[in-house]
Amino acid sequence: MAVKTTDARRAAVLGKPIGHSLSPVLHRAAYDELGLTEWSYERFEVDEAALPGFFDTLGPEWAGLSLTMPLKRAVIPLLDEISETAASVDAVNTVVFTEDGRRRGDNTDVPGIVAALREHGIAQVDSAAILGAGATASSALAALARICTGEITVYVRSEDRAAEMRQWGERLDVDVRAADWADAGQALHAPLVVATTPAGTTDALAAAVPERPATLFDVLYDPWPTELAARWSMFGGAVVSGLDLLVHQAVLQVEQMTGRSPAPLEAMRHAGEKALAAH
Repeated sequence: MAVKTTDARRAAVLGKPIGHSLSPVLHRAAYDELGLTEWSYERFEVDEAALPGFFDTLGPEWAGLSLTMPLKRAVIPLLDEISETAASVDAVNTVVFTEDGRRRGDNTDVPGIVAALREHGIAQVDSAAILGAGATASSALAALARICTGEITVYVRSEDRAAEMRQWGERLDVDVRAADWADAGQALHAPLVVATTPAGTTDALAAAVPERPATLFDVLYDPWPTELAARWSMFGGAVVSGLDLLVHQAVLQVEQMTGRSPAPLEAMRHAGEKALAAH
């Protein structure tokens, strides 16, 4: 769908908390590189209860929104349509306002994960492991459904989480096996390990990194590196960071919101690295 790319367009990231978001840094860097001098990108702290009212305030100058927790599911009833990818994980992180006034939702996290892995030479694996079972884990599972030809083992702390991930596997037509978090050290021997847990959760696993690790995708980016990522690199394994994911999913958002392609990946990455270093 075509979107307007003319003067004085607005976009923003919404969520709660939102002060830590790097999205403004990445999107503004893209606008600078693309010469979209009249475009602006802001951040607004908005929770689920306030989201419908926020939408009511938006005028025709709005091009799109980025959404983070806890809004990725709450936004769906407010949209006119959502993409197949967003529907597959019940999560929207991108809203584009089209010229005819429709609100279209998409999920760029899933293809962002695939693109970040591809950039590091990972186009296909025969098995994989996921650490954790939260919202990011379902996006990771959807991404792995595109590149993993065999079983995906998910390491979780409870049977409820295990059941949820098995249900996601059935929905995404992926072979999922749930394993207890107590055995998470075994995950590190997989050809691809995706860590989706909060900061500090995988620190204890660093000592279990094998002598010849394959590829770790750790979705965190601040603080970076995590203890697990640092140990992984020390042993010569390939590491994909949360910043890689953040940049690749933002690239797709910029392209959808502005109608310009390709978005300036390297300029956006540099801006993100600079902001993290300053922080």
